[in-house]
Amino acid sequence: MSSQPKAPFWLAVWAVIFGLVGLAAWRAGMLEQFGLGRPNAAGQRPMAAGGGAGGPGGAGTGGGAEGAGGAEGMTEAPDVSVPTTVKEYTFKPAEKLPPVKGVSAYKPLEDDTVRFALNVWAGWAPIIRANNGFKPGKLWQAPGGKPFKVELVLIDDPVQMRDAYAAGEVHIGWATLDMLPLFVDSFAKDSRIMPRVYQQVDFSNGGDGIVVRDTVKTVRDLAGKKLVLAQNSPSQFFALNMLVAGGLQPADVEMVYVSTAFEAAAAFNRDKSIAGCVSWAPDIYNLADAKGNRMLVTTQTANRLIADVWFARADFAKDHPDKIEAIVRGIFDAMGDLKSENARTEVAQLMADGYTIPAADALSMLGDAHSTNWAENYQFFINRNNPANFERIWKQAYMLYRRIGAISNNPVPFDQVMDFSVIQKLGKEPKYAESKDEYATSLPPRTVQQIRAENEEILTNTIVIHFFPNTAELRKKVIRRIDGKDVEEPYDARVELVLDEAGALAKQFGNARIVVEGHADSSMRGAVPAAMVKELSLERAQAVKDALVEKFKFDDNRFAVDGLGWDRPADDDHPDNHALNRRVEIKVYAAEKE
Repeated sequence: MSSQPKAPFWLAVWAVIFGLVGLAAWRAGMLEQFGLGRPNAAGQRPMAAGGGAGGPGGAGTGGGAEGAGGAEGMTEAPDVSVPTTVKEYTFKPAEKLPPVKGVSAYKPLEDDTVRFALNVWAGWAPIIRANNGFKPGKLWQAPGGKPFKVELVLIDDPVQMRDAYAAGEVHIGWATLDMLPLFVDSFAKDSRIMPRVYQQVDFSNGGDGIVVRDTVKTVRDLAGKKLVLAQNSPSQFFALNMLVAGGLQPADVEMVYVSTAFEAAAAFNRDKSIAGCVSWAPDIYNLADAKGNRMLVTTQTANRLIADVWFARADFAKDHPDKIEAIVRGIFDAMGDLKSENARTEVAQLMADGYTIPAADALSMLGDAHSTNWAENYQFFINRNNPANFERIWKQAYMLYRRIGAISNNPVPFDQVMDFSVIQKLGKEPKYAESKDEYATSLPPRTVQQIRAENEEILTNTIVIHFFPNTAELRKKVIRRIDGKDVEEPYDARVELVLDEAGALAKQFGNARIVVEGHADSSMRGAVPAAMVKELSLERAQAVKDALVEKFKFDDNRFAVDGLGWDRPADDDHPDNHALNRRVEIKVYAAEKE
């Protein structure tokens, strides 16, 4: 018995065994979930795939199948089964557009051919139809009788397109109107390349959208969370608009940048720490259908915000006004043709050939854009009372991009870029003048209760109108003593400005339900019945709604009103802030699906 091993011997053996097992587990990375991962070459813990220094906002890469998207703290692996257009993505730091590579006079028209740049987008179907494809085969007829040709040049990258335009390699460029201020910021030093916008070809109609986790119910819920998107793009403009309209500032949300909208979808799909993404169809719809996600908003609801336009170089436009007019006419005429199914099928094949995509995909994408006819172009370029016109979008883009530091120079006035001369000229011809706005949405009437029960709220926008005590009169005049004289003045001089802002919001969300809520302060609580206060707040909401419908000719059925009295203070932590509580809120709800 004395020759048998003692207890300390067995303890040592088991210690060695456990040590070897632990070493193997450590080297295999099995202990990372307990914070005991193997250090990398720099002596730091490995970051989750998709994060650079500081996480996803840094310059690291993502998209790997393992550990993608910040698995730290997660109890389930990411769902990577959702089909997205791309799988890989790279996070990028915030940055401005790179400088233009070079500027020169435009290249001479070889064989009298205009080079017209475009990208892969449904909105270019009319010019593709009018030109019978991408190649310069068809003879266009200028108003003066001289024929010419058009070559459609596919340049999908906006920076490459901008540089080709500045170098004179293409005579006409493409953009969404909101992107142009980013280009103009670098064009202003050379008047030859300043753009002249002659025509709007479409509004995005569901092609752009924001998908979020299902815990995000409205835009305001994005505060403090990550939103992934492609910077210096329509996605960024769309996101900034939604944030500001929903009562947030860009700094309230952690922006995570990638190169393309499709990469944004891939990053959102893999990285569960990202609360929302701004991307394009079909990815937004595939993501929204996945468990745990939902669609917050698309351009089918905010349908007068992303406007696609084409623009000519100033030097080219000066030399060839007849060709500019012919192209405008040809695009409008093709829009009429494309109302037939046969024409849509034919143009889908032409798009498939030029874009190198299946014809079925080209046909299905046509619904992502609403082609804007002459009447809608008139509203966009010339109607100053249209709250979603060229001027409004131009100024809004400048304001938003300057707010985040993407543009530092002084704004270029919109009327130095917009040229409505051809639109105005065509308005003298019945063929165009008799066209109607075909983008107006007609909705059946709904009560406030029905809207709240059946529709999903997108955002709340608070507007402040100072009503004269105990009245619901918006434009109340009062007598004030100024320099010893009685002067009649508006009680609230900002009423028209506030109505314009509310009108712009309602116009941008052209396919949405709008609820106008009136709120009051509680300064008379206990002295007057609550029902009386609710009635006053309802009358004030009704006054705002009536003013918007009258001023901007909105469909009355899109609006509903409610008076909530003092029941919902603006800030629960400060319910007696009477000035803050006297307010009107504009709530935007997605319209019910047909």
